[in-house]
Amino acid sequence: MTIQDIGLFQAFGAKMDYLNQRQSVIAQNIANADTPGYRPQDLSEVDFSSMLGASIRGAGAQKSSVTLFATDEQHLSMAGQNVNVKTRNQRETYEVAPAGNAVVIEEQLIKASQNVMDYNLMLNVYQKQVGLIRTAIGTQ
Repeated sequence: MTIQDIGLFQAFGAKMDYLNQRQSVIAQNIANADTPGYRPQDLSEVDFSSMLGASIRGAGAQKSSVTLFATDEQHLSMAGQNVNVKTRNQRETYEVAPAGNAVVIEEQLIKASQNVMDYNLMLNVYQKQVGLIRTAIGTQ
């Protein structure tokens, strides 16, 4: 069994691959900032709930939903409440050059820096998890 067989590390790898591909798309947007008629592109966000449902069904679980249990009466109850997930839709750009180009360099640079921060976060968490495993098996 290798570290790539562990589901947590597969998820880290998938997220890092997504961020790497997104960085390429953002770089392509910046490179085409002066191309007439070019519209900026972006990768769609991964829907975590559908991935979780697929992994539960793929694991052969009898239940198709995940239930939360409170072990203390002071825990917050989630029964009947929708989880408020922050979603962000790509807004229509208000700046379009006379040639029809809709790339706003400032927006693309903000996306690129956020993408780099997310990638670094995943990398740090990945390294911490590897360190924990190495400590657990005594190879530190």
